[in-house]
Amino acid sequence: MSRYRGPRLKIIRRLGNLPGLTNKVPKSKKIGSDQLIPKKISQYCIRLEAKQKLRFNYGLTERQLLKYVRIARRARGSTGQVLLQLLEMRLDNIIFRLGMSSTIPGARQLINHRHILVNNRIVDIPSYHCKPNDLITVKDQKSSRDPIEKNIRSYSGGRISNHLNLSFSEYDKPKGLVNRMIDRESIGLKVNELLVVEYYSRQA
Repeated sequence: MSRYRGPRLKIIRRLGNLPGLTNKVPKSKKIGSDQLIPKKISQYCIRLEAKQKLRFNYGLTERQLLKYVRIARRARGSTGQVLLQLLEMRLDNIIFRLGMSSTIPGARQLINHRHILVNNRIVDIPSYHCKPNDLITVKDQKSSRDPIEKNIRSYSGGRISNHLNLSFSEYDKPKGLVNRMIDRESIGLKVNELLVVEYYSRQA
């Protein structure tokens, strides 16, 4: 299954707030009498919804997410927590969390267009796995710096997570530093990662 490119508001109406997918807010609908009756939801549906939240928020294909689950299963520690760490330490997500882009798809575009440097080398792979002490900077060209600096100034995502550090001034290009691996409390997405692991239990 390919990466989703359809209407984003349609997804967040169904799955709830996904900060990485879009910063738009859907209009509230009037509740009809048929919507007041609670519907019975199966356990499979609950697990599927948790999986879809991860997939759409981080902009992954089905194959990519399954690959991350398999890697997390082989690693030490809680499979669900390792899975979230793998997704959060992707370069496109780090760019988004630093405020250099308003969404993860926007961050992916910056990386694909070779505007981003990691440790002073151009990286054009959005899935690049960032490590502690990695330095993320912007190519020293006006076409690269202007849109990123504009995003940082208008960043409305709140406080930058404590596993990252951003320095930015009028006289110096934006610089992001990965301080350490992210912990579970710093992950902004509300999702039960154990449900995702259970969903893939027969495939991974």
